[in-house]
Amino acid sequence: MHDMNQIDKPRTLGDLPTPCLVLDEAQLYRNMDRLQVVADARGLAFRPHLKTAKSKHIARLCADRYGPRAMVSTLVEIEQLRGLGLTDFLYSVAIVPGKFQRVRDLLADDCRIAVAVDSEAVAKSLVAFCRESGAQISAVIEIDLDGHRSGVRPDDADTLCAIGRALNVGGLLLGVMAHAGQSYELSDQVALAACAQDEAKSTALAARTLVADGLPCELVSIGSTPTALSGAPYPGVSELRAGVFVFFDLVQAGIGVCSKEEIAMSVLASVISKNERSGALIIDAGWMALSRDRGTADQVEDLGYGQVCLEDGTILQDMIVADVQQEHGIIKPREGSQRKLPNLAPGTLVRVLPNHACATASQHDRYWVLDEQGHVRDEWPRFSGW
Repeated sequence: MHDMNQIDKPRTLGDLPTPCLVLDEAQLYRNMDRLQVVADARGLAFRPHLKTAKSKHIARLCADRYGPRAMVSTLVEIEQLRGLGLTDFLYSVAIVPGKFQRVRDLLADDCRIAVAVDSEAVAKSLVAFCRESGAQISAVIEIDLDGHRSGVRPDDADTLCAIGRALNVGGLLLGVMAHAGQSYELSDQVALAACAQDEAKSTALAARTLVADGLPCELVSIGSTPTALSGAPYPGVSELRAGVFVFFDLVQAGIGVCSKEEIAMSVLASVISKNERSGALIIDAGWMALSRDRGTADQVEDLGYGQVCLEDGTILQDMIVADVQQEHGIIKPREGSQRKLPNLAPGTLVRVLPNHACATASQHDRYWVLDEQGHVRDEWPRFSGW
């Protein structure tokens, strides 16, 4: 970690240590406003997923714009973010009994928590724990739309109702939630709209199945950044979720829900040298700064480990981080491109747009926040852990 005491109030990018994470504040606000317009137009409550940002500053911005709801993927996010205007948390990873006590310890009058459940056994264990401890931990049944991870298939009525009945014995059943993870594999707007409609239709089906069995289903929650911004109608849904929309990234640009220019986050790096033999520029940002995520590999435009930009954010078309080592990034023209490698002297600053904002941000301990003139106006700490 850099000794930040060596830097006296940085004002320009040249004052920052490299590699580091920089954030275009004005673009961040535009991205947040865009999602608010979408949620308002659909008349849906919106729950931002804060796993990407992991920042108290951004959590406060979300609370101010969207209200007290938030989704998290780690319990440390609740520990860090409660008391900032967020009072209604949904923990997105299906709960295991070893975490019950930690959830109970976080409960308060201004901190309600709902957890996800995808098995009857865990549902019964949660009810038993709440009876013994006096806690009231609401639960949603996680719906599996694509078979990629945990959850219950929306057409598996027997399992859905068994879990619902088990939770309802303790008065814990809140509803259902789903995530259209398959949307990240799409790049066609027609296919994306169809995916969003299926997300809503399948989750609403699960909700109707519970209601038909005499069970409550107050919350019908769906969401991913691509489907949230698809423009599809969401009948039968009560809540919309998204997370990476605050920053966007190259995967989202490849899907078609944003442009590269709308990506608010980038990694600032310094050119070390030009390797004449390999025809590459070497920078001081490797996988420790950029992550190993290769999310654009299967998209129409494979951008390696990130899109390279000039210091001011101007995109260098077809210039990508083609390979990474721990602390070195290798910049080359994208395969098939006829563009020539730019002549950038050692010490020149570049910015790298991330494939996956969550993965890249997790490599850093703060955001250096830029104003509209590109000056460094603030630093916002990040936290990590589970």
